[in-house]
Amino acid sequence: MTSETTLHEGFSLKRCLLDAVFAGLVALIVFGPIVGVVLDGYSFNFEGQRLVAIIAVVMVGRFLLSAFFTTSIGMRFLSRFETDNSGVYVRPPEYKSRMRWIIPLVIALAICFPFVATKYVLTVAILGLIYVLLGLGLNIVVGLAGLLDLGYVAFYAIGAYGLALGYQYLGLGFWSMLPLSALMAAAAGALLGFPVLRMHGDYLAIVTLGFGEIIRLVLNNWLTFTGGPNGISAPPPTLFGLEFGRRAKEEGGVPFHEFFHLTYNPNLKFIFIYAILVLVVLLVLHIKHRLTHMPIGRAWEALREDEIACRSMGLNHVLVKLSAFTLGASTAGIAGVFFATYQGFVNPTSFTFFESALILAIVVLGGMGSTVGVVLAAFVLTVTPELLRSFAEYRVLLFGMLMVVMMIWRPRGLIRINRSGFGVRKGVAP
Repeated sequence: MTSETTLHEGFSLKRCLLDAVFAGLVALIVFGPIVGVVLDGYSFNFEGQRLVAIIAVVMVGRFLLSAFFTTSIGMRFLSRFETDNSGVYVRPPEYKSRMRWIIPLVIALAICFPFVATKYVLTVAILGLIYVLLGLGLNIVVGLAGLLDLGYVAFYAIGAYGLALGYQYLGLGFWSMLPLSALMAAAAGALLGFPVLRMHGDYLAIVTLGFGEIIRLVLNNWLTFTGGPNGISAPPPTLFGLEFGRRAKEEGGVPFHEFFHLTYNPNLKFIFIYAILVLVVLLVLHIKHRLTHMPIGRAWEALREDEIACRSMGLNHVLVKLSAFTLGASTAGIAGVFFATYQGFVNPTSFTFFESALILAIVVLGGMGSTVGVVLAAFVLTVTPELLRSFAEYRVLLFGMLMVVMMIWRPRGLIRINRSGFGVRKGVAP
């Protein structure tokens, strides 16, 4: 024993106490204004006992955690956070991905899900799938091409308003506007890509942020065309002209349940949107998987790692950037169409900077460039707020703490991007 504060080898009482006191100070700063001060009209009440109880729990927990990290089990657990997990992980050549049986299982569960889910759970799943599309699109721009886009919500808005305005002024429905909105968003992505080709990093982020705000302000102020803050209604989806409401809105129209002599189910609209969304997400996943293994996908990653080296290899960086912006924007346009028909109404408040930040958080937490990680993160970041709805007073705080813990536990995201290794052929020197 070298000190009275040392109880056994590796354990330091002084260190644990200092950690506990520091954690208590942090808890006071974080929880003090939120938990300790309760507004009461124009005055406020100070809840000292509740604040002291929370700080005490934090300090005791931090003390026990520090003591645990000095044990052999705790050191092994802590070593997992200290390993270098940067870069692309290369699998051995003989490795067989578990996705070959996970994907069929997930598809089977997705098929059975609408038959057992309530309307509320089904709407949450639809919202999650919409954010999966948004995450996959931004993952091309940010995760693969390395182009920081903070105005991605603008393409989302173009798709949503494309459906609403196309229906109001041209009489076009869901199926007509689905490809057209994707093309309009892709054109907007290419239009944005041209002026920012020479920009990098923070400058690119500022320009894209400005583009997103410009689109939102145009939608908000062009009252005669977009309806301004009042918004505009969007048409519901149809199947071969059959509507999913109790009564057909179109004159001479026939509802879906009457045509097939079924009992009316108010969830039919959401079940149909869910089914189409699942098919579209699977199609986008397949296309993205193929693109990442094609020369264009390798060019995106080369651009992300080093643009100068990318250009020195003879790659046209202009076309590489434009292709990333265009494909990413088109995916957001498709997601916007589904959002508009799901809501039945769109207005500018649905397309603020917070939405861009949330989509970017999906890409970062899922893993830059990782397709599976983005899908998981999209559901985590959309389902978690719903699960925390009972903690409405502290939901945002808990949500932020969850993201902080995630970035400490998995700094490269939920799932790191990986590549399959190639074995050396017989007769070829390694």
